[in-house]
Amino acid sequence: MNRFQAEKTPSLVTDPHFSPAERQNGNDSAQLAPSCAPKAPAPNLRGDYSHTHDDYTVDQNWEKYSAAEHALWRELYQRQSAILPGMAADDFIANLARMNAQDGIPKFDKISGQLFTATGWRLVAVPGLVPDDAFFNHLANRRFPVTVWLRKPEEIDYLVEPDVFHDFFGHVPMLFDPVFADYLAAYGAKGPEAIEHGSLKQLARLYWYMVEFGLIKTTDGLRAYGAGMLSSKSETLYCLSDPRPNRIGFALERVMRTDYKIDDFQKTYFVLESYQQLFEATLQDFENLYTRLASLPVIPPAGVLDSDRVYHFGNEGYAFDGTG
Repeated sequence: MNRFQAEKTPSLVTDPHFSPAERQNGNDSAQLAPSCAPKAPAPNLRGDYSHTHDDYTVDQNWEKYSAAEHALWRELYQRQSAILPGMAADDFIANLARMNAQDGIPKFDKISGQLFTATGWRLVAVPGLVPDDAFFNHLANRRFPVTVWLRKPEEIDYLVEPDVFHDFFGHVPMLFDPVFADYLAAYGAKGPEAIEHGSLKQLARLYWYMVEFGLIKTTDGLRAYGAGMLSSKSETLYCLSDPRPNRIGFALERVMRTDYKIDDFQKTYFVLESYQQLFEATLQDFENLYTRLASLPVIPPAGVLDSDRVYHFGNEGYAFDGTG
């Protein structure tokens, strides 16, 4: 199950900063290809790229959303927010509520004002998936790209690319957390180095597992904060309640070695002790880390190492000796 789907239906998708060629291939082991040229995206990408600015932003044109689109937003918002208590991290729930966005598709500039006051971030409208360098540059400068278009009613339970509901409902609440906001900016700053060293796959795994599908340990038990599961009805329930996936303590090198599923529910979820743990891990020297990772085998999505801190050994998990 990937973060662009609301129910369990296979599709080929990837992270917002993955190239179109990687999307078409549909697996993390593929060689990353160059991102689409400016204003000439792959023909299968959804969204209107004809009026993009040089940084791949567009005008939101909020007034062009229809009454039907606002109604669909309300349906999605109500359905997803109803299952968050006891599943989502308390700060996610609190920050979602402070945005007061339940009545219709929000105006990005209005929320940006709140967000900038809280953590120095702003929202920028984009037509859809954007190239790697543009994506990293936005994050490093505390600008979060939010897709402008909304899925169709017939796509309420299945979506191939991220829409405004996924990007806003799933991602924006965590940008109000000061530490997580600092982490995401630090992550964006790592992008050019990863591109230079040919290590985008390793860096992308950190985003996938810890931004899209992250769990955190709380006094009330494990809770979800990742955008991928919290914008998906089925995966919100699956990630914490189902016996099949592994739930393993966060370790940076372990995460960046671990392959993942883009066409099904995740086989492993990684658990933070705190957002500070994630932020501090991202401050270390990644250049040496990339060199070390290049000599180590990729860990399969369901693999479990002897060195893992295991919160739950999933029904589909299996011991992996780390030698490939």
